[in-house]
Amino acid sequence: MAPVERLADKLEAPELDDRNYRVIKLPNKLEVLLVHDPDTDKASASVNVNVGSFSDADDMPGMAHAVEHLLFMGTEKYPVENAYSQYLTAHSGYSNAYTASTETNYFFEVAASAESGSEPAADGVDGVDGVDGTNETAPTDGSTESPLYGALDRFAQFFISPLFLSETLDRELRAVDSENKKNLQSDNWRFMQLDKTLSNPKHPYHHFSTGNLQTLRDEPRKRGVEIRKEFIDFHHKHYSANRMKLVVLGKESLEQLESWVVELFSSVKNKDLPRNRWESALPYGSDQVLTQVFAKPVMDTRSLDFSFTYQNEERLYETHPGRYLSHLIGHEGPGSILAYIKAKGWANGLSAGGMDVCPDSGLFHISIRLTPEGLKEYKKIVEVVFQYIALIKQSGPQQWVMDELKAMGEVDFRFKQKTPASKFTSRLSSVMQKPLPREWLLSGDRLIRHFDSRMVGQAIDCLKDDNYRLTVVSQDFPGDWDMKEKWYGTDYRIEKVPEDLQETIRKAIKSTAEERPADLHLPHKNEFIPTRLTVEKKEVDEPSKVPTLIRNDVGLRTWWKKDDRFWVPKGSVVVALRNPLVSVTPANAVKTTLFCQLVKDALNEYSYDAEISGLDYSLDTNSLGLSIDVSGYNDKMPVLLEKVLVSLRDMVVKADRFQIVKERILRGYRNWDFQQPFHQVGEYTKWLGNSSGWINEQYLAELPHITPEDITAFIPLLLHQVHIEVLVHGNLYKEDALRMTNLIESTLRPRPLPLSQWGVTRNFVLPSGSDYTYRSTLGDPANVNNCIEYYAFVGSLADQRLRAMTLLLAQLGDEKGFDTLRTKEQLGYIVFTGSRIASTTLGYRVIIQSERTPEYLEQRINAFLVSLGELIENMPQEEFDGHKRSLVNKRLEKLKNLDQECTRFWNHISSGYFHFKQVDTDVEHLRPLTRKDMVEFFKHYIHPTSPHRAKISVHLVAQSNPKEVAGSLTSAEQEEKVVGVIGKFLTSGGVDVDAGKLASRFEKVDIAGGDQVALLAGIKSYLQEEARVPEEQATEVVKQAEQMMGTVLPSLGIEIQAKEEDGPLTPPPEVKDTVYIEDVPLFKAGLQLSAAPRPLVDLSEYEELEPKL
Repeated sequence: MAPVERLADKLEAPELDDRNYRVIKLPNKLEVLLVHDPDTDKASASVNVNVGSFSDADDMPGMAHAVEHLLFMGTEKYPVENAYSQYLTAHSGYSNAYTASTETNYFFEVAASAESGSEPAADGVDGVDGVDGTNETAPTDGSTESPLYGALDRFAQFFISPLFLSETLDRELRAVDSENKKNLQSDNWRFMQLDKTLSNPKHPYHHFSTGNLQTLRDEPRKRGVEIRKEFIDFHHKHYSANRMKLVVLGKESLEQLESWVVELFSSVKNKDLPRNRWESALPYGSDQVLTQVFAKPVMDTRSLDFSFTYQNEERLYETHPGRYLSHLIGHEGPGSILAYIKAKGWANGLSAGGMDVCPDSGLFHISIRLTPEGLKEYKKIVEVVFQYIALIKQSGPQQWVMDELKAMGEVDFRFKQKTPASKFTSRLSSVMQKPLPREWLLSGDRLIRHFDSRMVGQAIDCLKDDNYRLTVVSQDFPGDWDMKEKWYGTDYRIEKVPEDLQETIRKAIKSTAEERPADLHLPHKNEFIPTRLTVEKKEVDEPSKVPTLIRNDVGLRTWWKKDDRFWVPKGSVVVALRNPLVSVTPANAVKTTLFCQLVKDALNEYSYDAEISGLDYSLDTNSLGLSIDVSGYNDKMPVLLEKVLVSLRDMVVKADRFQIVKERILRGYRNWDFQQPFHQVGEYTKWLGNSSGWINEQYLAELPHITPEDITAFIPLLLHQVHIEVLVHGNLYKEDALRMTNLIESTLRPRPLPLSQWGVTRNFVLPSGSDYTYRSTLGDPANVNNCIEYYAFVGSLADQRLRAMTLLLAQLGDEKGFDTLRTKEQLGYIVFTGSRIASTTLGYRVIIQSERTPEYLEQRINAFLVSLGELIENMPQEEFDGHKRSLVNKRLEKLKNLDQECTRFWNHISSGYFHFKQVDTDVEHLRPLTRKDMVEFFKHYIHPTSPHRAKISVHLVAQSNPKEVAGSLTSAEQEEKVVGVIGKFLTSGGVDVDAGKLASRFEKVDIAGGDQVALLAGIKSYLQEEARVPEEQATEVVKQAEQMMGTVLPSLGIEIQAKEEDGPLTPPPEVKDTVYIEDVPLFKAGLQLSAAPRPLVDLSEYEELEPKL
């Protein structure tokens, strides 16, 4: 075997990066980045393959995506279809993948070591290997101690010997179809595909990338295509070692990692395939430019989008000229496009940037969010954009602009903190496909090496008056859409840009300074770029897990922690202004939201420079008051904080901006109903379980009645009397924290809010043995998916043992839930099982989004829970200990960056429990738990037949629910129509049909009940016994009939029963009747409230008080 080639031994890395790197190439030309991280508690690997949807066959779109799904379904060495996921789950891990235009990316994350701080299993060995039913040959190099080795072994087989199991094929294609249906009502997906559908048909950008049952199964079968063979051939044709990039990150030494990679990945076959390129055509040809598209969205949105043909910049990694353009065009400060059109009342937001479509072409996009007035004046906005492009062209490349971008890029890279292991490996394996020097893999797409006037000028020259497409998005304008996009059904109209508008653009792009509005100019120099970047690093034995309470007055508390872990010149100041008025009524909640949005609207131009300099702020509302968060480089932090506070205090409500902001919020409330159902369902569960709070429809009812005068009158009530809670965290000293606390106090000058008036959030306690269901119809008439959240109440969040058992149950049920409910029963693409932690209570939940009815989903969840209980009861001790160890590893996972630590602290403060050492407490209560404990816990709180179980379900029902469709047809009518359709189907296939004999085959079939299996059996028996069709031909006809049934039965209001591909479905248990919630206030009135949150540790233990400055 040829030797391993060493490509790089050292990478240009951030200042605080303690990892070691090595880039190698295996004899099969597979290129590998090895990463040794001595402190990581998560290991990870990712393979990026230079093949994606651009390589799909024209007559089988979605092939690359389907192959991605199918690789998870078993390999020759590990033939059990869920062996990979079982192994990862048992070792605190998970996996995922994505398919893009020119690449497919696979990645996983797993515990970096077998123990990670937990105790050994009862028998003193790991005891988890082999859970997938395979017989591994144990290596002799100690790799059995590392979960990474076992994960790599299974992972490598994806690219060596995938099985493409025929019994999993239909299921995974249904999963692809379900994934596609999940996106059908998403405007992002709809408009992305519209742009592609209207692109050059000679370029693969034109492809439909996701695929569905029609493209991947039904149509190919009609053409006589053997689809399994097509997927195998696709893998064989496009998956080659020389097209793959592998990144492996672990605690092990580089030598050890290299040894494993050589052992496990050298068998990946190298076919010496060339890098995929598409040089013969551009995404937009001459027929696609100088066009304008009018598109109707699902949600109430308005936008004006520009798409220019643009250069590919993957080889311009030293100069990044596209950043110059996106910075100037996307700027939001004084002189910018946005500042000008916002002042006119035409727009709310703007973004701009280049996109590499493939190695030979790119697009440059500008997107503007329009107001109603801006929609009317969209042609004037087009003129302004091209006038600004003229300004950029005539100003010529400005080095000071690129120097600012270069300086900020250097600061950001220098102090870049670690990201989660799988995010790092997945991203880097993709970066490795770029033609970067291997030493620059970490820095190449982040740093601008030098200013190149010629390259910048070349980028500017790409924005011309003859190479663009305009897209106008609105639900109302122009209203005469005359076409429907093939894959998503988007209504649109396309036409050539009118000659008068073209002439306006030609003049605008040549306009002089005198002809352009004076308010359009290049940005001023950015005063927020940080210059004070010193960090005083003091070694500590162990980083502190708690902040210190340095002020604790009647009206104010300040928490502080100087960073002792990450050593970056960054920090956060989080401020809570507690005032119960905020959520007393839906009207108050809406007024508070309006107030926050008006402040942000007024601050936008000022804060933009800070934002692009790594210092940002947020201003939000919650049930207990307002929250302000200023975070980023700490150099100019007090300046931005003071500006936000003064703007908050001195806010003047202007009628014109009020109407624009109000209209934007109104659209947001209206659009809420058009989200994915699984995004909505949790809000209902939260509302039903909370003592306070409201839902979207209640906000929507109030907003139209609120006036500018209402907000002006409400502001003093919000800020006059509050309790202030502050967290100062990061590269900030105690004196800094006290100074900023004084700044907050002296700027706002509120009266203290007494403790008795603070208000608390409490949850309702579901009575033992209760069973409730809340049902609501979804607002999107075109949505086909129902959704259920099934919640089994457990108890108080303060009960640490119950909390530990609930978390462990989530771990035990994770892989089982996915495998049963999604993979095997194919209930839907969105399946989630796990714990639900509310303000004061917790429980176990299952969420499914599906075309099946919520009632059916509830039955299948009950059946799953029965099987989960049996799994726990019969689980081998070693496997149980492995799950427990896996959960302990997850709880003890190290914080990756300053933001994560700040978020953890603030969550503990805002919860009211102040349990900063919650992780340690969880582990302390997890370790003693036995399987017997979990069986008793499950039988009492979770099992569907338990007399003690307390459960509430939320059913969100699609408007096109088959049961509602069925209301217009009797069962007899449904049966008659189905038999008639079957007869016509067989006749069209050349089969002589005797209608009476055919009908007799279905006399005992529950057609109205959707018994598709029995229907297909009846068809087959008729074909063989009456029509004398040969076995092989009959089998193929039945396959085609099954596809036809998938469309016909739902169209007649018949819900298809689950297909029992893996044996009979577990029957659901007999459970008590549920109580439907018809009157929510009455329902809540009958429930008891939990105890309110209170500190689990006396706050005096955290105090370190001194006199105020």
